[in-house]
Amino acid sequence: MALDEATAAFLSQMAESGMKPLHEMTPMEARGLGAALLEMYGPGPEVARVVDHTVPVAGGQIGVRILAPDNPRATIVYYHGGGWVIGALDEFDTLARRMVQRTGAAVVLVDYRLAPEHRYPVAAEDAWAALQWTSAHLDEHGMTLPLIVAGDSAGGNLATIVARRAAEEGGPEISLQVLVYPVTDADLDNASYADPENQLMLSRDSMIWFWDHYAPDPDSRKNPDASPLQAADLSGLPPAVVLTAEHDVLRDEGEAYAERLRAAGVPVVHRRFPGQMHGFFTLLVLPGAAAALEYVGEQVDRHLADGQVR
Repeated sequence: MALDEATAAFLSQMAESGMKPLHEMTPMEARGLGAALLEMYGPGPEVARVVDHTVPVAGGQIGVRILAPDNPRATIVYYHGGGWVIGALDEFDTLARRMVQRTGAAVVLVDYRLAPEHRYPVAAEDAWAALQWTSAHLDEHGMTLPLIVAGDSAGGNLATIVARRAAEEGGPEISLQVLVYPVTDADLDNASYADPENQLMLSRDSMIWFWDHYAPDPDSRKNPDASPLQAADLSGLPPAVVLTAEHDVLRDEGEAYAERLRAAGVPVVHRRFPGQMHGFFTLLVLPGAAAALEYVGEQVDRHLADGQVR
């Protein structure tokens, strides 16, 4: 189906602003987009606690922000999108607050280091360090098990990577992974990449731009810690909730990953959101964002009730 009316109107508004295509921007110019969008969203709902911390990582430290309700029933470690090049904690604060409100879980936003200043595999290593830190400091910061990893786009990529690494290394135990239109492969020529109707806010050209900044060496992109779809074995991973968008260059690789998980015996629920484009989950001015968060909330509810997704 065609893009929904709200998305089409949003794209028209962006076009009228004279904004350059993402792949024609410098990384610093592209990082200004998030601040502009943040003004559209406004503040999120109040939550009981918001605390910023630093996490030691190889070569430095990164920030995390803990947002929590009273008596959280789980902890969600959330990795933001932005092609490993753009994105900051403040830009995802409103989403995190809404996630806390809907799920009743604490949310830990991870400010992993960005490319091209920090290329592959830095984002993946930072994501792993943040998960380990969260697991080790749950009681200290009023958080609780079970642990859920989640992320959108490049953040979905990082969530898949840490879920697999935790399984391979014997912990931390991940109860659920929530993957929102995740990057799972570096194949830039599949059907969803080639479809002219999918060349929207995220396009084939902009994904080339992101990959070239994050992992310019083509051989490095074949590593499962860059392209999770290339992993030889996906068995033993936690249940997965996978969201994809109809009009998204990443649609096919996200859905292929869901099928690989199923084939490996991992419980998976997948929903493709019709009429939506890449980014709709975090574009909080769009009604599709509310529908997607409600879907995630329903799946978290079911999983916490009986360990299932369905």
